[in-house]
Amino acid sequence: MKRFLTHEYPIRFAHRGSRVLWPENTMVAFQGAVDLGYRYIETDVHVSRDDHVIVFHDDSLEGLTDGIGKVADRDWDYLRRLDAASRFRPVDGLPLRGTGVAIPLLEEVVSTFPNVMFNIDLKQDGIARRVADEVRRLGIADRVLIGSFHGRRIRAFRRAAPDVATSAGPIEVARALTSQRPSGGADAFQVPERVGPIPIVTSRFIDAARIADKQIHVWTVNDPVDMRRLLDLGVDGIITDRPDLLNDVVRGRE
Repeated sequence: MKRFLTHEYPIRFAHRGSRVLWPENTMVAFQGAVDLGYRYIETDVHVSRDDHVIVFHDDSLEGLTDGIGKVADRDWDYLRRLDAASRFRPVDGLPLRGTGVAIPLLEEVVSTFPNVMFNIDLKQDGIARRVADEVRRLGIADRVLIGSFHGRRIRAFRRAAPDVATSAGPIEVARALTSQRPSGGADAFQVPERVGPIPIVTSRFIDAARIADKQIHVWTVNDPVDMRRLLDLGVDGIITDRPDLLNDVVRGRE
């Protein structure tokens, strides 16, 4: 088992820091999660037009910032000036708009939080090698796990950085669901509890993954009742937008 997965059990992942409590994928959100005691943060990366690895979820800028256009079509000098809190809408309005909350570089994030493990989703085609090079340059191979909803992106990353932990792509998950001992290059299965009426996280799947020395992390779980049920079932980690509530659930099990 790769070192990334060994720092706590169950693993508490703050999903993008939190997109409920703070503007997602920002230093504000990451600091908030760290202040709650989080060692693991789930996040996302793109590569700008001028080759900077940035932390951001959406392909386009309009939904989360005051910018326009595709992330991949913009230079870092444009992206770094955007207001990453301009669309954050908690119940009392837009409290952080205009307060200097910005899109961060991956380098800034990992250097600011040197004790945090980052679960990173590759959000663009063709960036696997660039991200692998950045992971190597920053010396964070043991601090990251790479995932994607696109299997080809994960396969490309594994070829570029075989020493770094990765999660399973969709085809790997589908094969594992019918196997008594899942094989392949994934270190973890990061999955929803179900897809429509089809259950994914079952006791059989958990047992099979454990035999193969692979972990199961479930996303995105925000209800404490669901958190407790999944932990009782034996999952290894929970990915949540409510790191505060997950803390309460885990403490209640101690």
